Amino acid sequence: MDGVTADGARLAARFEADRPHLTAVAYRLLGSAAEAEDALQDAWLRVQQADIGEVENLTGWLTTVVTRVCLNQLRNRRNRREDPLDAHEPDATLGGAAGDPAREALLADEVGVALLVVLDALAPAERVAFVLHDMFAVPFDEIAPLLEKTPAATRQLASRARRRVRGRTPAPAADAARRRRAVEAFLAATRGGDFTALFALLAPDVVLHADARVVPTPEPITVRGAEAVARGAMAAVARAEFTGLALLDGRIGLVMAPYGRIRLVLAFTFDDDARITGIEVVAEPEGLRGIEVSSPREP
Repeated sequence: MDGVTADGARLAARFEADRPHLTAVAYRLLGSAAEAEDALQDAWLRVQQADIGEVENLTGWLTTVVTRVCLNQLRNRRNRREDPLDAHEPDATLGGAAGDPAREALLADEVGVALLVVLDALAPAERVAFVLHDMFAVPFDEIAPLLEKTPAATRQLASRARRRVRGRTPAPAADAARRRRAVEAFLAATRGGDFTALFALLAPDVVLHADARVVPTPEPITVRGAEAVARGAMAAVARAEFTGLALLDGRIGLVMAPYGRIRLVLAFTFDDDARITGIEVVAEPEGLRGIEVSSPREP
């Protein structure tokens, strides 16, 4: 076997062995499984043309190539000035999107829907610095050349992104853990279509307010009473698959964000027994822009 063939076989074996890692990097950078797979295909075409004779750390080198591909995609998105809040109706990505929606929902759950929302709002360089360093422990001096920055500047980018991910300090509440469990149970019951479990989480006089874009309807809607609110939630099973826990202005709530693109949020109020007394559903772009979404801490 000549040197070129040997290098090619070595590269192919390493690429396949590293595929789960490379896919994880690409997914966190792009927020879409389908786009991540496309990025890996593009990266494979590029690495096949490269001379790897002097490459000592193939995994690190492949990670760099995949990251460059993803960074170009992120910059192209930004250059097109896409505005997902205004460009799509709330349910537009639930059907007819490229890829497998069930797989996308599963991956979003694994990474965290709220985290994907925050990552989608970061500048490309911030996203790369944060993802590579904080999620994959890549040193700043290895990330810096990718971004054409100094290691110190790259550290600052990651720090700025980290503050965005963490958001503001959660609102103090003696029963914060109980409220979180109630929201987790609300999401689980909605996903499972469990009316009885959902009904039990709601105060008898619970009130749900939804803006006109949620349904959509000509006017905002108000629903009163546990039975009516629970039945309405049963109609949102498809949305629940792309929904996850988030901090909304520091308080536990839910965010629906297919492929990391925020569509609506649910903010909750509770009584002293942690039963849900109010649900505010916001899908209007202007309303969403006024809400700070961050990744929820563990209780």
